[in-house]
Amino acid sequence: MTEVEAILLAAGTGSRFGGGKLLAPWGDGLLIEAALTTALAAPVRSVTVVTGADSEKVAAALRACAERLGATDRLRIVEAKDYAEGMGASLRTAAAALPADTQAVFVLLGDMPRIPASIFQPLIEAVEAGAPAAAAAFQGKRGHPALIGRDLIPGLLTLTGDAGARAVLKGLGDRLIQVEALDDGVLFDVDVRGDLGA
Repeated sequence: MTEVEAILLAAGTGSRFGGGKLLAPWGDGLLIEAALTTALAAPVRSVTVVTGADSEKVAAALRACAERLGATDRLRIVEAKDYAEGMGASLRTAAAALPADTQAVFVLLGDMPRIPASIFQPLIEAVEAGAPAAAAAFQGKRGHPALIGRDLIPGLLTLTGDAGARAVLKGLGDRLIQVEALDDGVLFDVDVRGDLGA
């Protein structure tokens, strides 16, 4: 499957963090840079990043990171003007910007910097084998990313409020394949400032 895309959600205000979460330091750079580096490590044609809060600063950081990685041609940035509505608005904006021939799309979060690159290919293989979607898990607990197959992508265009990809996946039952990851990076997100040291 070659027509695989990635969506990286980077529009939130990070209110519990105290604002400016995606521009907070992480490793040798910024949190959003770590998330983008992870997304670009996936076998995808391009990464569509949705900005909202701090849109200009986040976009500048994204472009600088992609340039350092030699991946400017794979980065696409779209702004969710209605980002304050919640994650549903971000996913709608991103899904509307996907190429028409997209066969599957990863959904990643800008505050999850530790997703192991080894998880992407097994998720693709699960969808290639017929699953409508697949999601990473660790010790049986579902995490991120999820890979949404073509038939479910239109559902992303109808999301409202703070409904994330989970709303599209919830009716699948055991047709949603969970792929066990090697570490808990598929569960770890930066929620409050104390998480930065984790």
